Amino acid sequence: MLMELSVQEQKYQAVLAVLADGRSVSEVAEQWGVSRQSVHAWLRRYEDSGLAGLAARSRRPASCPHQMPGEVEARVLEMRRAHPGWGPRRILYELQRIGGPVELVPSRSAIYRALVRAGLIEPAARRRRAEHWKRWERGEPMELWQMDTVGGFLLADGRRAKALTGVDDHSRFCVSAYLMVRETAQRVCDGLAAAMRTHGVPEEILTDNGKVFTGRFNRPPVEVLFDRVCRENGITHRLTEPRSPTTTGKVERFHRTLRAEFRTDRVFTNLASAQLELDAWVDEYNHRRPHSSIAMVPPVERFARRAAATRAPAAGEPADRTGDDWIGRRAGANGVISVSWQQICLGKAAAGHQVDVHVSEQVLQVWDGSQLLKTVPRASRGEVRKKRASIPTIEV
Repeated sequence: MLMELSVQEQKYQAVLAVLADGRSVSEVAEQWGVSRQSVHAWLRRYEDSGLAGLAARSRRPASCPHQMPGEVEARVLEMRRAHPGWGPRRILYELQRIGGPVELVPSRSAIYRALVRAGLIEPAARRRRAEHWKRWERGEPMELWQMDTVGGFLLADGRRAKALTGVDDHSRFCVSAYLMVRETAQRVCDGLAAAMRTHGVPEEILTDNGKVFTGRFNRPPVEVLFDRVCRENGITHRLTEPRSPTTTGKVERFHRTLRAEFRTDRVFTNLASAQLELDAWVDEYNHRRPHSSIAMVPPVERFARRAAATRAPAAGEPADRTGDDWIGRRAGANGVISVSWQQICLGKAAAGHQVDVHVSEQVLQVWDGSQLLKTVPRASRGEVRKKRASIPTIEV
C-alpha cells in the first residue's frame, strides 16, 4: 500500500509540475523517466477524477478475444465426460454440427486447453512422426482390406474372445468384426467368408505373418486355409514385413478406437450378446461416426462410391444373372478362375476382373460384362457352392 501511495504521489507531483509550474510535458516526462504519452494520460485522469484518477490500475485487459466463454467450456466438459473417447477434434465437430453463433465455437487448441485444465486428459509432448513413415492410401474402395485379430473380450464364464477385424484401406469402412472364442484357421476364415458375403470380394488383403493367415514362412512352406481362400477367390494376399506394425496402421488404429469407444474392458454375458453389441457399434462407426482421417465424414460415404453404374444388356447378353445357374468369380493375378475345382484360364488381360459364369450340364460360359470371354466343356460334376453371381462367397 505504501508503494502504491508513493507512485500516486509521484504522478501528482508530475501533474502539478505541468499545471501549476507551467513546465512542458516533454521536460516533465524526461525528469520522471516516463514517456510523454504517460504524462498526458496522468493529466487526463486527473482532470476526469482528481487525485483518485492517479491511483494504480489493473493491467488486465478489458476483454480477451481468445478466451472461451463459460457456457461453452461447460458444454465441452459435459461432452467429454459423456463420451470419454472423444478428443478435441471430435468435440469441435459436434459443436459445429449443433450450430449456434460462430463466436461461440472455440478452436481445437482451446478445447484441448480446457480439457487439460479440467484434468480430463493428460498433457503430453507431441511425438514428431519419424521421417521414414510414409502415409499411403488406396485410391478406390475394395482395392485393399487390412485384416488382423484383436483380443480382450472377457466373457462371464471366464473365457476371453478375440475378433477378426478388417477395414477397407481407402474408406476406413469396417468390413469385419467377427468374434470367436478360439483363434483357429477355420474360425478366421468363417469371419472372412461372412465379410465377403456382405461386402463383396476385395482385390487384395493385407495381414501380418500370423500362423492363421499364412504358412509361407514355415519350413517347408505350406498353404494354410486363409491363403487358399484368397487364391480361390482371386484375391492377392499381401504380408507385412517382420516387426512392421505400421504397415497395417489403419486396422491397428481401428483397434485403438474399438477399445476406447466400445469399451472392451467390460465383461460380456456370452459370445452371442457380445457379437450383437459389437455389430451395433460397427454400424454406428460405419454410418454415423465422423472419421478424422477422411475429412470428418462417416466411412460409408467413401465406401459407397464402389457402386457400378447400371447399363442395359447388349445384344446376345443374358439379361438376368440371378438364377441358380449363375455364379461369380474374380480372376486371379494370373487370369485364372476356379469353378468346382475346374480351373479356367482367361488370360492376363482378365486378371483381377469380376466375371460371371453360367453353369450348365455340358459347358461353362464366362462373361465379363457384355463380353463372352470363354466357353469350355464342364469337366467336373462336383457341387458348385457359390450360386449367385451378385454375392461372392468362398468356394470349397
